[in-house]
Formats: sequence, C-alpha cells, structure tokens
Amino acid sequence: MNTRNEFRLLGLAAVATFALAGCATGPGYYGGNSSPSPGYGSSTASCYDCGTVTRIEQVSGTASTGTAGAVLGGLVGAAAAREIAKNQTDSEGRQNTATVAGAVGGAVAGRAIQRNVSGGANYNVYVRMNDGRTTVVSQSDLNGIREGSYVRVYNGRAWAQ
Repeated sequence: MNTRNEFRLLGLAAVATFALAGCATGPGYYGGNSSPSPGYGSSTASCYDCGTVTRIEQVSGTASTGTAGAVLGGLVGAAAAREIAKNQTDSEGRQNTATVAGAVGGAVAGRAIQRNVSGGANYNVYVRMNDGRTTVVSQSDLNGIREGSYVRVYNGRAWAQ
C-alpha cells in the first residue's frame, strides 16, 4: 500500500468515528438508567405523563405464613443433608438423622426467607397529572418522592423529576 492510500483510509476512519460518536446516547436520554429523564426539548408544560403527588398511602404487604417456603426449604434441606450424609458415612441411622436435621433446618430457613421477601410495605402514590386527571400507582419504594413532589409516571410507577 502506498502512503496516499493509507492517508485516505485513515481520513475515512476518522470521519466514520466522528459520525458514530454523534449517535452516542447523551444524558438527556434513558441510556440504561432505570429512571427516565426528560429528553431534548421537553419542559414541564409539555410533559403529558408528569404531575404532582397529592397523597401517599402506605399499604402493608400481604401477610405470609411462610408455608410454601417451609415446605420447599424442608425438601431441599432433606435432600442436601441426605446426599452429604451418604458421602460421609455408611450408617443408615446417621443418614436418617442427617436427613431429618436437614429437613428441619431447611424448613426454618425457607419460612424465614419467604416472610422477609413478601412482608415489605407498598405505597399507593396519587398523582394529579398536568392535564387534570388523577392516577394512582402502587410501588414498593418511594425513592425520595413526597407529597408535593413533581413526578413522571412511567412504566407503572412514579419517578422524581
């Protein structure tokens, strides 16, 4: 290759790089962030899915007895303990004891895990939209939203603006 062709190729690569850089996502777009932000040319007056929080209700989570977690945890604990006991001893009595202990431990852990996962609080967020209508969204966290906050209702939840 001669020098002239190399410079042409280098110049073409530079132009392509600058053209592709213009396609990159800027801070006005969503860019993978979980909370949307207004894009180019948006203002609070033209935001059709924005409004002001008028009320927030705390709704307690559904009470869970933990039965399903206990059953699944017991089964997993029994199977794991039995397998470990098979590798450690030849005694049938010790294998049975390990199986029962694993089932009890797994049931206790499974029940606790299910209660912790499903026992959280939820919030009903009432929003008066810019066009006058009122909407309610239910979400598990507020992320700094309070009554009087200006929010955007997007993807089934309210996002602070």
